Amino acid sequence: MKFSKYIFLLLIVVAANMSFYKPQTIQTADVCDLTNTAFAGGENLVYKVYYNLGFVWIPAGEVTFNIKENMDYYELIAQGKTYKSYENIFKVNDYFYTKVDKKSLLPQNFVRIVEEGNYKVYDSIRFQQDINKAQLFHGPSKANTKMTTLKTDDCTQDLMSNLYMLRNVQMAQFKKGDAIKTKMVFDKEIHPTRITYSGKEKKEIKGMGPFKTLRFHPEVVAGNVFKKGDQMTVWVSDDDNKLPLMIESPVSVGYVKVVLKNYKGIKHELLSKI
Repeated sequence: MKFSKYIFLLLIVVAANMSFYKPQTIQTADVCDLTNTAFAGGENLVYKVYYNLGFVWIPAGEVTFNIKENMDYYELIAQGKTYKSYENIFKVNDYFYTKVDKKSLLPQNFVRIVEEGNYKVYDSIRFQQDINKAQLFHGPSKANTKMTTLKTDDCTQDLMSNLYMLRNVQMAQFKKGDAIKTKMVFDKEIHPTRITYSGKEKKEIKGMGPFKTLRFHPEVVAGNVFKKGDQMTVWVSDDDNKLPLMIESPVSVGYVKVVLKNYKGIKHELLSKI
């Protein structure tokens, strides 16, 4: 399984998890007119990625999220790298970037650069939010891409912008079994996601201690990464930061765990920490 799949899992799962509206009441306008109250420039989140095969958990690498704040926009950056000890198995240096408008929290530009062994991919998206279109540039390098145009819906997000935008959705009343749906552009397509809320839980996070959390199960699709019947679980901090704390997921050839290692620059006190 390629390391970018770990990063993809983290991004898409975290993004799906941050919205707490019931599917019966969620409207496009609910996530189109938000004020940022959840994060600030300087926020830094570091996640450790583990891969399990049999009874052994192998530390594979880390994913780091950073926010840079400018006058009119935020720059949201994620980078995933394998540890040197893992590079003999497979060396990876993956990069995600998006620029979002500070007022609307809608993306303007998205970039993904994948370097995994000899495999390289460059993706760029230029959003035209006012006319519901996006220009997609895809190829093995920035200098060698093909452009396609994709029709989007109102408030269409990318992987990175979706995560930070949805952290600002205020919690509404919800109950076990409620499902949340969202859409985002990734890899030349619009991807729907669905996640089911399954209750609150006190959860021990490795290296961080116990937390009050909200637990979710994102829907997975059987194929190259997942097998039929697989269930992913995500634990999110039960506070105003809505930080994803841990993800556990079976994959076709093992098991993946993504754990928050450290944080700084968060906007609110981490009141979920016990």
